[in-house]
Amino acid sequence: MQVSNGVEGQQWTRTLTVHSAAELQRFAADLGGDLASGDLVILTGGLGAGKTTFTQGLGRGLGVRPGIISPTFVLVRVHPPLSDGPALVHADAYRLESAADIDDLDLESTMDTSVTVVEWGAGRVEHLAASRLEIRLERPVGSETVPHESPGTDNDDDEPRRVLITAFGQRWANTPPAASRLD
Repeated sequence: MQVSNGVEGQQWTRTLTVHSAAELQRFAADLGGDLASGDLVILTGGLGAGKTTFTQGLGRGLGVRPGIISPTFVLVRVHPPLSDGPALVHADAYRLESAADIDDLDLESTMDTSVTVVEWGAGRVEHLAASRLEIRLERPVGSETVPHESPGTDNDDDEPRRVLITAFGQRWANTPPAASRLD
C-alpha cells in the first residue's frame, strides 16, 4: 500500500495487475459493490486500455441494466438500476475541449442519485465531487498503438493490465473492501 501526502485530499493509492479482461471485470464488479450514489470515478488510460471493460464490471457490481458500451459518440449514457441501487452515468470526455463542454453534459444534475464514471476525465471533471476515485489503466508498452482503433474501443484481448487506484476526499478516508485486498 502507498499512502501519499503529496496531493491535497489524497487518501490512499493501490495497484493491481490483472491478466485478462475477465479478471479486470471481476475486480471492477467487486469495486462496484462498494460504490454509492454521489461517487465519482475518473478513468484514464490509452486507447484499448480497458476503460469501457472496467465500466462494464462496475455496472455488474452496481446491479445496473446490462449492455454497457462506450459513450464516445453520444458522450453520456445512463444505465438504470435493476433494483434499489443507484444508476450508472457513463460519460466520455475524450472529444471535449473546454470546461463549458463539460458543463454542457450536465453531470451535476445526476451526481446525487447516481455513480458517475467519466472516461478521459482527468483534469476535466474533478470539480464535480469533493471525493473521487481516479483509476488509471495501463497496458504493456506498445499496446496503445493498435491500428484502426478509435477512441472508445477497448481491445479486450487477454494481456496484462496494471490498475492504479488513487482515492481523494473524505468519502475515501477508509479503503473499501475491494481495494483493501490489493497490493
